[in-house]
Amino acid sequence: MRFEQNMQQKQIQKLAMTQQLQQSIQILQYNTEDLRHFLEMKSLENPLLNVKIKSDYGDFSGKYTGTYQRQDQEDLDYVNQIPDAPTSLFEFLIEQIHLNYRKTPIRKMMLFLAEYIDSNGYLKLSLEEAMAKNDASYLLMLDALTLLQQLDPAGVGARNLQECLLLQIERDNEAPNMAYIVVEEYFEQLASRKWEEIAKKYAIQVVEIQEIFDYIQTLSPSPGAAFEDVNELYIVPDLIVKVVEGKIQVLSTRSGAPKVQFQQKYFDRMQKIPDKEVQNYMKEKKVEFDWIKKSIEHRGDTILRVGTEIVQRQQAFFLNAARSLFPMTLKEIAEALEIHESTVSRAVNGKYLQTHFGTFELRSFFTTGIAQNNSTQEVSASNVKQKIAAYIANENKLKPLSDNKIVDLLAEEGVELSRRTVAKYRDILGIASSSKRKRYE
Repeated sequence: MRFEQNMQQKQIQKLAMTQQLQQSIQILQYNTEDLRHFLEMKSLENPLLNVKIKSDYGDFSGKYTGTYQRQDQEDLDYVNQIPDAPTSLFEFLIEQIHLNYRKTPIRKMMLFLAEYIDSNGYLKLSLEEAMAKNDASYLLMLDALTLLQQLDPAGVGARNLQECLLLQIERDNEAPNMAYIVVEEYFEQLASRKWEEIAKKYAIQVVEIQEIFDYIQTLSPSPGAAFEDVNELYIVPDLIVKVVEGKIQVLSTRSGAPKVQFQQKYFDRMQKIPDKEVQNYMKEKKVEFDWIKKSIEHRGDTILRVGTEIVQRQQAFFLNAARSLFPMTLKEIAEALEIHESTVSRAVNGKYLQTHFGTFELRSFFTTGIAQNNSTQEVSASNVKQKIAAYIANENKLKPLSDNKIVDLLAEEGVELSRRTVAKYRDILGIASSSKRKRYE
């Protein structure tokens, strides 16, 4: 048995995922709000980094510049900047009970029941359970619930959807004459659109049942939802598309985007301190600042490059009022720009493009294509959905188009789809089936 030792030199190329590279990838993936938060946190760690956030909507790079001016030039009153605390549904009910009812056993039970009203306005406790918890009579609990259901908003205190609708109809003087009776006695048939059966029962026209059904659609299934604490979300576009004399311009906007500034005076002052640890710390933080600044610039350039390529491939969407999209994938954009597909994905997620007819997420311009048997070209799924929506919008409401009929209409235009695919697209569009779209007027 003989052992030999050999020395060989091999050259291997591999990408080392350094902390700085990971940070650069993160910065590209951040939307504007996430980027602000990231830089604010970094400014707490790095004394050389100062974050400046601009709020104007006219500072664009390239071809267009502008300014933003406040309409209100009065001095800023910080007290006026404090938002009003929203009133919860529970607080609103308690306030009404104390205001309208004197201290009695019924009011006590009303206050108890109010604690079991959920955020949608429904009572999540049966009268039997309420009786057991308070050792109260059924009549007392029923009276308390009846009074509770008379409070605002209309429908509050209901134990199910049917009762919620009945409470709202009862307080609406403009409700159709038969609405309360129909909802009370034939609620399931009304929801199932068995209108002929209901009309025959009451010896009225089907169109009257249809009017009741339409009226029910105007009522709220969640009367307490208006009291939810909703935070307003504002979208800051990363790109702006302008059409000037038939030519498309893609502009990178700086509005609302945070900028980093180097604290030069502080750096110069600290450099004069004859302490090696301080000197090394300052060098480390300066390298970090330079890398963050470079990553932010790279982020803006990448978003602009990707956005410009998207707009060039989807020119019909910006120039034609029909707003049709062509099939496009992340891989196609990546190959055109000679970058990785994951880079394109990060550049379009959470990034928005503003036009004169709306603001769109960059990812929304990527749409799958539907292969056709007799053609080498693919049809955009988005365009097919538009066609389906147009067919249904213009259909005869007495005889709505079935999914099979829509398949035939698409085939006439050279688009071949299965009935199942049409049904799937119709569901995505939020359009009911033909039997539920039928109208009697």
